[in-house]
Amino acid sequence: MKDPARQLASDDTGVSRLVEHPQRESLLGEMHARPFDPVVPPRHYLHFAVLSGDGDEEMTRAALASMARARGQALPAPNASFHRLASGPWDVRWEQHTEFMTVRLGTRKGDGDKLFGSGSIETLGELGLRPTGQLLVATRLTIVPADSLRVSLDEIFDRSSLCIVEAEAGAARVATDFLADPTGFTRILVLDEGLTDLQAGALVQRLLELETYRTLALLGLPVARSAAPLVRDFEHQLAGVTRAIADSTGVGENQALLTRLTDLAARLEALAAESSFRFGASRAYGELVEARIKAIHERPYGTGRTFSAFFARRLTPAIATCNAIEKRQDTLSRKLLRTAELLRTRIQFELERQNRDLLASMNRRAQMQLRLQQTVEGLSIAAVSYYVVGLIGYISKGFEGHKLLGLTVSASLVTAVSVPVVIAVVWLLLRRATRRFRGHDGHADRP
Repeated sequence: MKDPARQLASDDTGVSRLVEHPQRESLLGEMHARPFDPVVPPRHYLHFAVLSGDGDEEMTRAALASMARARGQALPAPNASFHRLASGPWDVRWEQHTEFMTVRLGTRKGDGDKLFGSGSIETLGELGLRPTGQLLVATRLTIVPADSLRVSLDEIFDRSSLCIVEAEAGAARVATDFLADPTGFTRILVLDEGLTDLQAGALVQRLLELETYRTLALLGLPVARSAAPLVRDFEHQLAGVTRAIADSTGVGENQALLTRLTDLAARLEALAAESSFRFGASRAYGELVEARIKAIHERPYGTGRTFSAFFARRLTPAIATCNAIEKRQDTLSRKLLRTAELLRTRIQFELERQNRDLLASMNRRAQMQLRLQQTVEGLSIAAVSYYVVGLIGYISKGFEGHKLLGLTVSASLVTAVSVPVVIAVVWLLLRRATRRFRGHDGHADRP
């Protein structure tokens, strides 16, 4: 059957045309699925990232549909991973990702004179969005004209962690300390120095993504820390087994060591299976952080610390730790495999040696049995011949002194003459019977 995506169809004019791939439209739309929203300062945002729980995607989509229906707005598509609508003072923007979802609430006309606006972590629930997953990111972002700021950055942020950069070729300044304030939010301040509305929208989205991805990238660090002592213990156990292999003798000891290796390998593979996704995700999120930093075109501002410098001291080592533990797991797995193969080879050699010795022993027993059989056959010939010659002697005594074929019968002579003849006949008969018996047993051909 032909692939429908490759079949040629004909329209009413008879001209052949290509049938579109069923996913062509969605693939084209993917590049435009999460557009930047134009932003005119001042604006305040609450941004949440929640690790997806069971049924969160369907529940959130249903809640958004209920909100949109109540306000006469467009409903989210059944399989949509992005939707936005207006609810009260907020512009709501929802995005579903592979393992988390984000909800961004933005004010439409600022929020009074309060620098970072109003709202709290409970605002999601107040809007009817109650995901069952775990909250990972909660961020307040404010974008205001630079000349409207009336306080120093040291009064807003922790001085020891403050990062401040120029962005968009000097069209904006961005400041944050990446610390949670008393309300549980990290805070980002954008000072507009001449951004266009599209530039402002792109910068806001990239900064919120930067905060989201850098937090997700750090999820691998606790996994790496918990895996490190286990990997160290596995390495010590492998070293102990390797030393024991050098001193082991016999199949029994080697098989016991192989069992230990197999158990160790199984536990290592279980640990690697549990952590590999998280380590890979941390690496991918770290790359996204680097991409977002490049996208905002950061430049140092005064003596302030840049985002790149901040992450180089904190995020980069965390990802390096994840990569190091993952590499140690992979290296340990290969060492276990090589050691197990070495041990299996040794066991195989031991078994082959035992089989060789067993075959040699069986061969010796067979040779002894053959010699014993030959001895028995010789004794049997002597015994049978003795009895037959004795019978001939008794018979010849009955004809003692009589004429037979013109000759006088002598019992002693007849007996003496019969001895070699009887021995020869008995030997031939016994040999024939033996060959027939061996032929039935598969050891020799029948005559």
